Formats: sequence, C-alpha cells, structure tokens
Amino acid sequence: MAREIERKFLVDGDDWKDGAEKGVRLKQAYLLGAADRSARVRVFDDSRARITLKFGGSAMSRDEFEYDIPLEDALDMMTHALGSVIDKTRYRVPDGNFVWEVDVYHGDHAGLVVAEVELPNETATPRLPDWLGREVTGDRRYINQALAETGAIPEENG
Repeated sequence: MAREIERKFLVDGDDWKDGAEKGVRLKQAYLLGAADRSARVRVFDDSRARITLKFGGSAMSRDEFEYDIPLEDALDMMTHALGSVIDKTRYRVPDGNFVWEVDVYHGDHAGLVVAEVELPNETATPRLPDWLGREVTGDRRYINQALAETGAIPEENG
C-alpha cells in the first residue's frame, strides 16, 4: 500500500511548459465512488492500463492501491463509468526535489489546467513556482471524481 500525499493548484499561464517533459494522454473512468473511497481505471496513451483504489477522506492524504491490468479489460470497464470519462494530458515538471504534474484537460473539461505535487509527508514544503494559481487542495470540485460526476469545469473557471 502506498500513501498518496499531495497538494493541488490551479495553473496560471503557460510558463510551466518551459520545464515540462513530454506529456502522456490519460483517459480515466470512475467505477465506484463515495466521499471517502473511489475505484478508477486509467488508460495511458491508448497502450497500457491501471486500476486504482483510494481510501480516506483527508484533504491532503489517502491510502492508494494501484495495479496494472490488461488494456482490453480497462476499455471494457470504461463502459461502466460513473459520469463522464476524464480525458487529459499529464506533463511532469521537475523542480528541485519535487515533480509537479500538470494536467491539461480536454473534452468536457477543456480549459481546466491543474498542477499537483506529491509529498513525502504532510509537512513537506515544495517551492511554489510562479505559474501556480490558487491552491485547491481539499476543494472537492477539483477532484477528478467530482469532475467526472459533474461532467463540467467548476463554475469559477468555466
């Protein structure tokens, strides 16, 4: 079991692109969901897939279990999605001892750009790049599960 500890921010501008690695196209579907747990399936660049289970309702950290699964199984599971299938490109942006992951959303969520940084513990303090906007850690509207359920960008961004 892994512990996912992360902070999440809206992105302001395109300056993050200067340090970004090649992006990976992700399609993800939520199969089960509640306030304190979720099950999702994710397809990477239409070539490989993983299933992820998350438990815990903390704004910053949750228990996370991830497993590779056959691509064909993932595609079948996506037909059972709760709400819409999330479509985004994820870019890794190394910054010192941390790596920011910038998600550029497509489809129903086009226009939304969010950055996350995974932390070794809840007291870690990564440098906050200038291209970060408002912090949305703990704001349920920006959790991918909520984006899939609503099928839309939160109003303040749309």
